[in-house]
Amino acid sequence: MSLLDKINRESLPQHVAIIMDGNGRWAKQQGKERFEGHAAGVSSVRLIVEAATELKISHLTMYTFSTENWNRPEEEIKALMSLLVQAIAKETADLIKNNVRLKTIGDLSRLPDEARKVLEQCIEDTSASTGVTLVLALSYSARWEITEAAKKISSRVLANELQIGDITEKTISDNLSTAGIPDPDLLIRTGGECRISNYLLWQVAYSELYFTDTLWPDFGKEELYAAILDYQNRERRFGKTSEQVKK
Repeated sequence: MSLLDKINRESLPQHVAIIMDGNGRWAKQQGKERFEGHAAGVSSVRLIVEAATELKISHLTMYTFSTENWNRPEEEIKALMSLLVQAIAKETADLIKNNVRLKTIGDLSRLPDEARKVLEQCIEDTSASTGVTLVLALSYSARWEITEAAKKISSRVLANELQIGDITEKTISDNLSTAGIPDPDLLIRTGGECRISNYLLWQVAYSELYFTDTLWPDFGKEELYAAILDYQNRERRFGKTSEQVKK
């Protein structure tokens, strides 16, 4: 029996964020090149987007390429960018068919022109979709994002468009690259590491965290269902007592 049958459809996380870790280690275990691990990871992305669509999860954000990843060997970066172009070009038709809308967050100015153009075209082509919003975090880091938000807010203060005393948490949220996207209910990290790695630091303040040893290329629908079941067995109090939550 699939774990899907145990999931309560009335208490699903509406935004799931994922740190996809373990492609390189998976490739090494298989006696393959690192690039082949990343290629295998694309298949897992497809499966998880399908599962999110079936469950009607509204937002799925995936840590695809971090700012720190630019420090990797040049050949691996080239291979990753080439894979990104191929994957987006190949998957666009299915995204449209499955009513999935693509969005991105991060410093896209650092991406190669071809990768940026393919992404922009897919974003435009899927803009009318009303199902799952798939957010790819590309050339992204949370500290970069918060720094950029501080610059935007400071510019408004200097232009007398905003008073310092009027700055609120909402002001900051509205100036992040995730503006308009609800904060994640559930953050999943694969690959056995138990850290956030500069990912959505502001947004995951109250997210439920789920860490699994499963390497990303081995993370399929059943693994996602297991994470959701774990999430559904937790009590989200947001600073309140259990008694207050149960009222």
